Amino acid sequence: MLNLRLASTASRYLPQVATAALSVSAQASAQASKLLIDGEWKESAATEHIDVFNPATQELVARVPETTNDEFEAAVAAAKAAFPAWKATSVANRVRVMLKYQALIREHQTEIAKLIVDEQGKTLVDAEGDVFRGLEAVEYCCTMVPHLFGESSQSVATNLDVVSWQEPLGVCAGITPFNFPAMIPLWMFPMAITAGNTFILKPSEKDPTASLRLVELAEEAGVPKGVLNVVHGSVDTVNNICDHPDIRAISFVGSGPAGKHIFTRGSANGKRVQSNLDAKNHGVIMPDANRESVVNALVGSGFGAAGQRCMALSTIVTVGESAEWINDVAEKAAKLTVSGGMEPDADVGPVISKQSLERIHSIIESAEKEGATILLDGRNVDVPAKYAEGNFVGPTIITNVTPDMTCYKEEIFGPVVVVLSVDTLDEAIDLVNGNEFGNGTAIFTASGAAARKYASEVEVTQVGIGNPGVPIPVPPAAFSFSGGKASHWSGGRLFLGKEGIGFFTQTKTVMSSWNYDHEAVEELRTSMPVHHKQ
Repeated sequence: MLNLRLASTASRYLPQVATAALSVSAQASAQASKLLIDGEWKESAATEHIDVFNPATQELVARVPETTNDEFEAAVAAAKAAFPAWKATSVANRVRVMLKYQALIREHQTEIAKLIVDEQGKTLVDAEGDVFRGLEAVEYCCTMVPHLFGESSQSVATNLDVVSWQEPLGVCAGITPFNFPAMIPLWMFPMAITAGNTFILKPSEKDPTASLRLVELAEEAGVPKGVLNVVHGSVDTVNNICDHPDIRAISFVGSGPAGKHIFTRGSANGKRVQSNLDAKNHGVIMPDANRESVVNALVGSGFGAAGQRCMALSTIVTVGESAEWINDVAEKAAKLTVSGGMEPDADVGPVISKQSLERIHSIIESAEKEGATILLDGRNVDVPAKYAEGNFVGPTIITNVTPDMTCYKEEIFGPVVVVLSVDTLDEAIDLVNGNEFGNGTAIFTASGAAARKYASEVEVTQVGIGNPGVPIPVPPAAFSFSGGKASHWSGGRLFLGKEGIGFFTQTKTVMSSWNYDHEAVEELRTSMPVHHKQ
């Protein structure tokens, strides 16, 4: 059972709140999520809080404090103080902590998934997938020992031994999004701390509790006090992370405006920043693909998680005769059950907030005004009466879309798919390459030649190919998540895999020169040392 020191869990037992306009007494009864500073869960002294609502019911489930400056300083100071001892801990012993941690996550997977359903709205089975993909990243951290090996040579130069190794940076920070409250934090802090760093985690202010439970399990696995700390908040906390001189690196996944701000401000302060931003992922359908498989893939990728995945295929590009298949996609999508995430038959849950709901509706309306066709309209979707106040949008398909339309240019981040049609594979490649984003793409084809051409020429860095294909081309944790173009601001620093470890480490190179004749004196030189004969 979730430890009640994570005070937000107490709010779970509040009576259902009918609307977002809460009474003062309802707000007072919802306890705030706690901070974790130097191994202690603490009530914040904040006077401002952010309310967290169950998006399916509008029930108040948590309140998130705006961490004060003093509390933030204390968290960073704790991480800085814990760093020397944690860095000196052998990699093998740090890995042993991760081995215990992955076992605990596996044991509590469904419990964590239910927390995600309460605050984020995903269906339970999708939330369990969220946890499992994060678990894979922790499992990869258990292979850390050989990844920190360096290089050495005794023959690269005359009388000079050279050795290099990977060592941690110091205090690192992670700022996580609402759409994957388990997976994305697990992409960040386990890798950072297994590499020897200490960490400041700022969970999403929209759904923090699953992340807090994961932190608590990390403590149970043996992460020492001060090595992992938690702060909460929004703009001020983010800016503190970007500005604090003792924070060496920032990992961020989220919206474009926020990510660009964090990358620019953090980089200007000399920090490493990896920032994954918006996406517009294209699924290209060739007419030689398996029709039924493609339809299932497009419906699952486009409408699963209510479209709130940065890797969802939100844009369908039909080539030639495959344009006829869109009616099949609409027919199957119309049969999906839209409901609360804990309902056993639910296929599509709510979107995260009323603001998100209104934005999605406005983009659908803009498509109508700009000349597109609403083939399937989910704006007035029927849901069970107990979810009448929820943030629900049904599967929506917009056809006759052109690249100049708002619905194509912007990431919608909801269960809305836009459809463009072209005549040839070359036109499809040109269309995808003309888009500013480069997070992910997929092609559905039975032709190896077409797949190879697409994979070679498309300017997107995560590509699914084949028949039935890979509709959500997120690589396993042993490979780097390599979103490109405007989707990824990082100066080439990637998430996960070997490159992810490289983000959280630095190379130290040590050169040694020894003279066996202890009485010999090296002559004075002011020229650049040369370690071999010219």
